[in-house]
Amino acid sequence: MAGTKQKERCDIVSYLIKRGCSADFIESPEVSVTVDSNEVNIQVTPGEVSIQLHPGSEASFMLKVRPLEKYPVDLYYLVDVSASMHKNIEKLNSIGFDLSRKMEDIAIDLRLGYGSYVDKTVSPYISIHPERIHNQCSDYNMDCMPPHGYIHVLSLTDKIAEFRSAINKQKISGNIDTPEGGFDAMLQAAVCQSHIGWRKEAKRLLLMMTDQTSHLALDSKLAGIVIPNDGNCHLKDNVYVKATSMEHPSLGQLSEKLIDNNINVIFAVQGSQFHWYKDLLPLLPGTVAKQIESQAPNLSDLVVEAYEKLLSEVKVQVEKAAQEVKVNVTAICPDGSRKTGLEGCKNVKGTAEVLFNISIALKGFGTTQGRKYVMLKPLGFNESTRVNIHTRCACQCEDSGKHKRICVNELSEEDAEMSNCKGKTFGFTKESPSDQCKMQADHLICNGQGDCVDGKCICHKTKLGIIYGKYCEKDDFSCSYYLGRLCADNGECEDGKCKCFGGWEGDRCQCSSSLQKHCMNSNGQICSGRGTCVCGRCKCTDPSNFGRLCEFCPSCRTTCSDKRHCVSCHHSNLSQITLDQCGSSCAYRVHNTEQPSECVSNDPSHFKTFFKNFVITFLIGLINILIIWRILLQWNNNKIKSSADYRVSATKKDKMFLPTVCTKTVTYRRDKPEEINIKQVQVNETFKCSS
Repeated sequence: MAGTKQKERCDIVSYLIKRGCSADFIESPEVSVTVDSNEVNIQVTPGEVSIQLHPGSEASFMLKVRPLEKYPVDLYYLVDVSASMHKNIEKLNSIGFDLSRKMEDIAIDLRLGYGSYVDKTVSPYISIHPERIHNQCSDYNMDCMPPHGYIHVLSLTDKIAEFRSAINKQKISGNIDTPEGGFDAMLQAAVCQSHIGWRKEAKRLLLMMTDQTSHLALDSKLAGIVIPNDGNCHLKDNVYVKATSMEHPSLGQLSEKLIDNNINVIFAVQGSQFHWYKDLLPLLPGTVAKQIESQAPNLSDLVVEAYEKLLSEVKVQVEKAAQEVKVNVTAICPDGSRKTGLEGCKNVKGTAEVLFNISIALKGFGTTQGRKYVMLKPLGFNESTRVNIHTRCACQCEDSGKHKRICVNELSEEDAEMSNCKGKTFGFTKESPSDQCKMQADHLICNGQGDCVDGKCICHKTKLGIIYGKYCEKDDFSCSYYLGRLCADNGECEDGKCKCFGGWEGDRCQCSSSLQKHCMNSNGQICSGRGTCVCGRCKCTDPSNFGRLCEFCPSCRTTCSDKRHCVSCHHSNLSQITLDQCGSSCAYRVHNTEQPSECVSNDPSHFKTFFKNFVITFLIGLINILIIWRILLQWNNNKIKSSADYRVSATKKDKMFLPTVCTKTVTYRRDKPEEINIKQVQVNETFKCSS
């Protein structure tokens, strides 16, 4: 069909033959499904599937999920230790042995762990008054531990006595606002697997015990915290160190991390906030909510009931599906009913097998070329299924030299780039080692923000913005903003810092480089050579330096001492090297050093002269002080003698004073003024006190 466009040569086989296309030249790619023969999964089968697709085609296969009769169980208590929870914390002390006994019938090898949380330790979440910063309960005459974002107290252990000991030592804390930082702590408990001690083979349960709601993403902006949560582990000495610098996680991010780490959550809530958590369950797959009775008497029964409910529900989550790949999951439950994958089957008893019909369609040739893959993850199971998708989006080129020539010549330049025929494999090459996807040997693959495919990083998609770069090391959303614009629109966001374009500077690229002229002194030096210019202002390197241009330097040598070597620039017969040095370092000071004798020498004799002058000056001053002190002393003695002549005789003095005033108190009543007698006394009469 020479001369026709490529799209005109794509049609149903019978129509192509009618148009005159030879059957030898017609390609009709077949859809195939291949199951990996090296099966290692027990609960979720098959473990890996390869599918051959072309645009518009669809393939299906069956996924089987078979729960075990009993699982090892890891149960991690994440407890709100704000003051209102102290009664519930006391109840935890007795739950260990009781729970262990009740779980024997439905689980094996129970391990318990423990962590506590309050909230972010900044205002307005806690009181930052000096008297309350370390004890939020000081107003109630209680001794509280300092508030904290999250503390991992006890790793998972089968020794119940250790669990009880950790609970006994726990003190309550406090904060101000009603919501707590529960979701912040949940994400850390989920991703810090080595700290918590999560086992791969165990059912992982995270029990969050609280009586209040939790802060969500963007709430942190009230405290000026704007850096999005990166979803990584940030425990140092078992303390969450990013509580005051990183936002609370979003519900979507929290859900993703719980699913990735195979963790089921039990919300154990006391009070009216139970309904708030219950409404969140559709947004957090694999979670249940139970209400605690007063002072948690039903806590062990609550855990057993929640665990049995989680075991009886089998759901499948689809992850990492490319935009052009459509995945449809239908659950075929043991009772014969059909549900969607995320709705799943409920009330599954014992080891009953649940089937899922997986249908995968390729809608078109998308941005990711060659091999794609999809992860099918049953919630709460530590096994999953990987579906490798091989795409056929152009002609095969390996059949013969003639076909290869026609195939390549008739493709457009864009299609030719995508048609990378190598041997008998089209569209993809063997996966390169994952080391090619690391910026450095000790870094995460694709910086933990992408997947390594064919030795190249395919960055994750996020609603926050775009992640990009060879190693997914860049993004356009985690840097500082200026006037509502990221990096002031004058730079790129790279690794959390603004990388400014040419002509701009500053931590937010908000300043023009032309402002450096305001930092230049009369000698052409930037900040007198003692600092850096930031947005037209000098920032001195040494804190002891000061001045608008860092021109004042108490610890620096004098100008003459600093430029003494410039004197030699006036001598004749200088070498070319010396002339070059003079031109670079002494050009603007040569005219000031014509008389070397004017400069103060660093010779030690000058120090001796200075010391002698200092001693002489000190002695002269001391003599002057002694003379003045002697004069003042003599003047004071003369004054005392003259005052003696004006003394009054004792007899005269006695007559001038009245006798002692009576100490008896007299009160008058206003109701009988006629009884008041006031006796007039002459001046020369003496007062007599009546008994």
